[in-house]
Amino acid sequence: MCRLVAYQGPKILLDEILVKPKNSIIMQSMHARESQIPTNGDGFGVGWYMPEISATPAIFTSVLPAWNDRNLLHLTAKIESPTFFAHVRAASSGGVTQYNCHPFIHGDWMLMHNGGIYDFMTIKRHLRHLLDDDIYNWILGETDSEHLFALFLQLAKGKDLGQLANVAEVLQNTIQQINALVMEYCPNPGASYFNICLTDGKRMVATRYCSMTDIIPESLHYITESSLVSRAHRREKKHESETDFVLVASEKLNNFRKDWYDVPVNHLILIDEKQKIQLCPML
Repeated sequence: MCRLVAYQGPKILLDEILVKPKNSIIMQSMHARESQIPTNGDGFGVGWYMPEISATPAIFTSVLPAWNDRNLLHLTAKIESPTFFAHVRAASSGGVTQYNCHPFIHGDWMLMHNGGIYDFMTIKRHLRHLLDDDIYNWILGETDSEHLFALFLQLAKGKDLGQLANVAEVLQNTIQQINALVMEYCPNPGASYFNICLTDGKRMVATRYCSMTDIIPESLHYITESSLVSRAHRREKKHESETDFVLVASEKLNNFRKDWYDVPVNHLILIDEKQKIQLCPML
């Protein structure tokens, strides 16, 4: 399966997280350590926010393997951002095209996904029937992940997404509706995997979840303090529950294992504007 990294905190150069760590996302594209699929060479993507310019994110995607794209190294060494995603892909549903590379963006929102919807082709038409025309026509690729995002956007209509708890609720409802489609239309329902990162550039929600409770989901970790970021980038804490930054990743990026925490199985991690973390079991 794919590998992902999500950062929220003080503005830093992207390569501090995406390139310099020993087990960086680029290294994971060649040899993932915590996945049954070691190679993630079916394209990559980076999405980042520059709030002083625009509330909407920028993205750079490529069908090349991350380990073999010199532009990625040049860009990450020159771009600073307070919130960014990176994803390396092992294709499941959908061919190797730029339209199928994560992350996906819509307005202020950005999403990436590690996992897969069970027998997606069987439920694809039924999922699309749940979408209004504007969301339906927004879809450009073929992946289950983009369709998952589309359903989230559909269910978010009319909701107050200014409340982070409401964002988490809509994301859970999205997953529940997909699980219901699998149960209804697949002759022999199996496991779907939903390690998702979702952000509006200011806040983040991530999930570690498998639809079959007797199966352990893919790995997902988080860290709040580490030598990955130099002291020059650290802010003075205003409250003991706040942290300098939060980093969510499929795999631990360095050897400081004592600093990393596992996102519990079938849990959400909510990160607010002040990097305050809340872990919640999924319904």
